[in-house]
Amino acid sequence: MSQNLDFSHERDLTIEDLVRRVEAYYPDANFTMLRKAYQFAHNAHNGQKRSSGEDYIIHPVNVAATLIRLRMDLDTIMAGLLHDVVEDCNISPQEIEKEFNQGVADLVVGLTKISKIKFKSKEESQIENFRKMVVAMAKDLRVIIVKLADRMHNMRTLQYVSDEKQKKIAQETLDIYVPLASRLGINSVKSELEDLCLRFLKPEIYYRLAEKVSMKKSERDNYIREVITNIKEKLLEYSLHAEVKGRPKHFYSIYKKMTARGVDFEQVQDLLAFRIIVSNITECYKALGIIHSSFIPIPGRFKDYIAIPKVNNYQSLHTAVIGPRAERIEIQIRTNEMDEVAEAGVAAHWKYKEGLAGKSAPKLDWVQELLEYNKNTDNNREFLDVIKNDLDLDGVFVFTPKGDVRELKYGATPLDFAYEIHTEVGHHCVGAKINGKIVPLRHILKSGDSIEILTSKTQSPSKDWLNIAKSSKARSKIKQWLLKVERDENRELGRDILEKAFKVFGTSLKALRKNNELKEFFDEFHIIDEDELCVQVGSGKLSAKLVMEHIPSLKDLAAKQDLPEINEKISEIESYSNQMTKNVRKKTHSDNAVVVDEMSDVMVRMAKCCNPIPGDGIVGFITRGRGITVHKSDCNRVDSETLVRTIKVTWNKGFSFTHPVSVRVMTQDKPGILSLISKTINNSGINIRSAMAKSMPDRKGSFIFEIEVKDYSELLKTISSIESLEEVISVTRV
Repeated sequence: MSQNLDFSHERDLTIEDLVRRVEAYYPDANFTMLRKAYQFAHNAHNGQKRSSGEDYIIHPVNVAATLIRLRMDLDTIMAGLLHDVVEDCNISPQEIEKEFNQGVADLVVGLTKISKIKFKSKEESQIENFRKMVVAMAKDLRVIIVKLADRMHNMRTLQYVSDEKQKKIAQETLDIYVPLASRLGINSVKSELEDLCLRFLKPEIYYRLAEKVSMKKSERDNYIREVITNIKEKLLEYSLHAEVKGRPKHFYSIYKKMTARGVDFEQVQDLLAFRIIVSNITECYKALGIIHSSFIPIPGRFKDYIAIPKVNNYQSLHTAVIGPRAERIEIQIRTNEMDEVAEAGVAAHWKYKEGLAGKSAPKLDWVQELLEYNKNTDNNREFLDVIKNDLDLDGVFVFTPKGDVRELKYGATPLDFAYEIHTEVGHHCVGAKINGKIVPLRHILKSGDSIEILTSKTQSPSKDWLNIAKSSKARSKIKQWLLKVERDENRELGRDILEKAFKVFGTSLKALRKNNELKEFFDEFHIIDEDELCVQVGSGKLSAKLVMEHIPSLKDLAAKQDLPEINEKISEIESYSNQMTKNVRKKTHSDNAVVVDEMSDVMVRMAKCCNPIPGDGIVGFITRGRGITVHKSDCNRVDSETLVRTIKVTWNKGFSFTHPVSVRVMTQDKPGILSLISKTINNSGINIRSAMAKSMPDRKGSFIFEIEVKDYSELLKTISSIESLEEVISVTRV
């Protein structure tokens, strides 16, 4: 449900109409400048027509009217009038600044499309234009508010363009501008845009809904009046004075309910929504109590967005009850201030009195995140997915150990939460405690969960995490880390290949760098620096042979020697490069659980005292006649004497075998408990190698299971499944 703001197309709107509307909420505005902006736009667009055949000036005037309905400031309204003059009328930004002010000019520039660059496709052009707007939006949120008003009027007059263009613009609106309106909290615009999108994307459904709703209009209006009267009477019984409104839900909202539940229009019961507006928060909860005592509340349909506001600052109490005539109705309860924020969203923060413009302009974290995505994501499709999937956030509310609230999208996992806290927390996440119970990374979060992230210094992201993380923020950070690791590995490999290759000719990278002999190659192949050169060689994009053919001193050397000898040396270089690449692949897919630093074919065994598994911090010790023994870093067998024999070891991520690990389970001593625990472990897909059971004097049972797991995450999952049993007191690793 939304406020009754009329965003309809007004053909005969004049500047004096705009002046009167601004004067109603901002009597001290500079109306001379507003009239000047209108005249400037009128002159600039003189002779231009829209697809409908109307004078073009009707469009910017309607955009300004929408901004006025949102009670925006004067600079924003003037930007609405002038938003197309730079792009369509060859007016320079400097002229806008000279005639008005820098603020208006900046807004107009932020709204101007990139028109001079040629793109491969129309879609690529649109995304690049949106990227440009994101940068402008990060500086001033009013850019996107003007853009929403612009898109609103274009959607209102979309019937004048071809069917193909209608669907394309409507889909773009649904994918990008509806989520943006939602994140900005401008629900009146969001609902209006959704209905317009439905009209052009699925016209048969839209007009069928319009017909169905229209058929029962008089009956529905009577019912709304009855419910409003009923609610007011109930509130007055407790001396609570409130404004009560009611209206049918928007078509798109009804359509979503039909598709989500797989039902027809006639089977959608909660088609009406009511709003109770009171004076303060205390009265909100008092009204809720009156409603719940007067009508039968529907279980599971109450939400408290006052105690826990949405990320766009939306606040309200939501409930659903069985109303008069056994009809289901939804009720929202809020204060006047909450109602203003709910409908105008971020626009409600611009309070302009006595010319104090912009001093209360809000800064939202998600805008900065969007800017970061824009900087770090080169792939346009990936960037668009961020907009489509992450902006319209209406998911689960979870708590940090300190009681702070975070909102995540539906289906979010502890991994998403970890990256929401901090990138480094995400990178080292191995699992989480949800409401005190250990869960693995794949666990799906629910509203109300209290989450403590478990980390390990040795943990790092893997490609599998991309299938676990749901938020674009987490996925973006994981991809960045994986790309960095791959780049680092390629750089070291490339450097090694080049050094070995140059050594054949009696030189080195250091010597060539000193003599500035790499510059010619850098310039010709657009290489930034030596590190970039090594990365290109290590990844196989450039060959060592190609590099050498462009080194001046090596060219001279080649001219002085016999051709067969040079060819033999080049063949040797290529052979070495191929062998190095082959060795790296072999190392990656090795059957060794642990990789020993700079050593191969070394016997490695896991220490029985601590049974390390992937995810644990590990250290290797050189043992006489027994190769390398690998312990957990915090193993009590690691002392000052053994430290002198340490060697660097790391887990091989290509290794997928299981590892033995022991867990102690303390339970209440009941018959059949051993069988119950064993069944639970086996149901988790975990093999039990051995089990020891012991009854304790205090009527408790002690069990030690040796199980086989792939890594620390699988161990956490197994522990969690055991802890879920009612008889279990504790589960610890031994």
